[in-house]
Amino acid sequence: FPVTIRRHRSRTQADRIRHHQHREVRQGTREVKPSLKVRMVCNDPDLMPVYATPGAAGMDLCCAQDAYIFPDQVTVIPTGISLEIPEGYEAQVRPRSGLAAREAVTVLNSPGTIDSDYRGEIKVIVFKHGPKSLILKKGERIAQLVFAPVAKAELIRVKSIDETERGQQGLGSTGTRRLTKTIASH
Repeated sequence: FPVTIRRHRSRTQADRIRHHQHREVRQGTREVKPSLKVRMVCNDPDLMPVYATPGAAGMDLCCAQDAYIFPDQVTVIPTGISLEIPEGYEAQVRPRSGLAAREAVTVLNSPGTIDSDYRGEIKVIVFKHGPKSLILKKGERIAQLVFAPVAKAELIRVKSIDETERGQQGLGSTGTRRLTKTIASH
């Protein structure tokens, strides 16, 4: 198989954090305070998830070891971190757009849900499209981690549910053409 070897950046994750902090000061951007405290076990500071920019919704997850990704195959990549997510929240593992666009790598079960009662190592399930294999080095960013509140539902068993204009039409039933129907504003 042809192989793409990605150069491992010389900057460590800790260096990236410091770089972004200094850039924020130079640009005069205000720091966004975290609204959720999540306990984490991470024995390697270079693997600590960080927000790449002040406006980033997801924290970057990194490879805990070198990974060889074959084309058209599933690969499970360890991240070296474990989380204690507060009850009422989940963490979602999502693809990184740059890795998807450049290397055709995506998170297979996107978004992958990490439940609040899971305490094992976070692993990323990736799939490589295209004909080339890919080597990712330890510390490279492979996915994003987004925290979100979870609503618990109570299912109520009934004989029927209310009808809608769409009804049971699904799986592409609205077509692929742009919708031209407009909704009148108040």
